[in-house]
Amino acid sequence: MRYANKISAIRILIIPFLIWAIFSYSPSDNYLRFVVLGLFILAAISDWLDGFIARQRKEITYLGPIIDPLADKLLLMSTFICLYLRNNVFGPVVLPLWLVLAVVIRDLTILFGTFLIFVVRQDIKIIPTSWGKLTTFFQMATVVCVLLQFEYSYIAFWISFVLTSVSGFDYIRKGLVMLTFGEKN
Repeated sequence: MRYANKISAIRILIIPFLIWAIFSYSPSDNYLRFVVLGLFILAAISDWLDGFIARQRKEITYLGPIIDPLADKLLLMSTFICLYLRNNVFGPVVLPLWLVLAVVIRDLTILFGTFLIFVVRQDIKIIPTSWGKLTTFFQMATVVCVLLQFEYSYIAFWISFVLTSVSGFDYIRKGLVMLTFGEKN
């Protein structure tokens, strides 16, 4: 396994510890807020780092374009769901249900669509879009805003929601083109 893929795999392995820290947190154990924040930031940095290493070392693998977005989706869906289930425990700034649903529905749609295209076409080339990258960045920023209890987090909520919606429709459009016309991009 190449270095970039190992970093993506580590991001997946961080998720259970992140979930444990979120559910173990209580205001009396405030240090766990920083454990959650540290684990999440470590995972976010690993998302940037695996792409950087893959580009620098020209590590083009079959697994890379699959494991990296899968790690992102697992990280973000699980974090959004867990933080929503623990609403009000970290403080008054909480994730709204509409945002959690938007993130989960978009990511599950992308995962299902990718699987469907692979079954129908027997091949798939996963190419992240600019909308998708921007969405991931703002979703990660939203999690950090909630963990830091940033007073103006609602701005991040709305930006994440708009980008999640736009990128979701963009991926659906591209997926339908791939299914109907057989184009790879």
